[in-house]
Amino acid sequence: MQSMTGYGSASLAMGELQVSIEIQSVNRRGLELAISLPREWQAWEPVLSAKVKKLCYRGKINATVKVSRAEGEYGLQWDEPALEATLRRLKGLSERLEIPWPPDTDTLVRLISLHRSEGSLEANEEIQQSLEQAFDKALSSFVEMRACEGESLRNDFLQRVDRLDALLKEITRHADGSVERYRGLLMERLQQAGLELDLQDERVLKEVALFADRCDITEEMTRLVSHFAQFRDVLKGADGGDAVGRKLEFILQEINREFNTIGSKSNRIEVSQAVIEAKNEIERVREQVQNVE
Repeated sequence: MQSMTGYGSASLAMGELQVSIEIQSVNRRGLELAISLPREWQAWEPVLSAKVKKLCYRGKINATVKVSRAEGEYGLQWDEPALEATLRRLKGLSERLEIPWPPDTDTLVRLISLHRSEGSLEANEEIQQSLEQAFDKALSSFVEMRACEGESLRNDFLQRVDRLDALLKEITRHADGSVERYRGLLMERLQQAGLELDLQDERVLKEVALFADRCDITEEMTRLVSHFAQFRDVLKGADGGDAVGRKLEFILQEINREFNTIGSKSNRIEVSQAVIEAKNEIERVREQVQNVE
């Protein structure tokens, strides 16, 4: 199981070129992939995209490839024709406005910085192979981080499902005997009202039967046990490379639905308190599931 949050990087030196690669992602319902490359290398974007799509299924992923030139013996590079044209125009302007000229060293350095050029990048097969190797390294560290965070999420989910299971057992314990308690409370209130009715009176039996039908949570409890098992199965089988986030979201939605129904049927404060606590746990899981691939 992988998280949708991750980061990976790698660097590569190719002669005077220094290449740096960064891959990062945040959560999204689907896969949104953007790869930024220098203009000369943009033809290789489909190859790099295919590498990412083999390993990632969800998330907003941004990969950036930056290239810089080592200064050293190569020194600064600039667009000389453009610089000369700028100087000629500035000279003409100064003559028309009768402003003293020529420029000093500081002015030349400023103009050079404006016309600085990194030069055109080569785009041959050898460079592509080296770039792909560096990209694979960055992608590997990126996926490793996502998997590491995914394992932490898996352990947290398993603990929280155990907690929900314990709350369901607590609800079951408090729900047992609720019909008998209601029958006794009903007869007590009838006696207090001065109405002497027998337990076998048809009206009493009908009221007790209606209550039993309204508060019966057997189906909800059975479905919850099944949902818990499905949730655990998805977590335990989430090592096959498939995206499981949406499956977990759906099962969690069904778990929440069953607890809501139990809360609406129950008239016992202990059950209501357990349902509230269960819904708090579900909300914590829901927030984390949003980050699962």
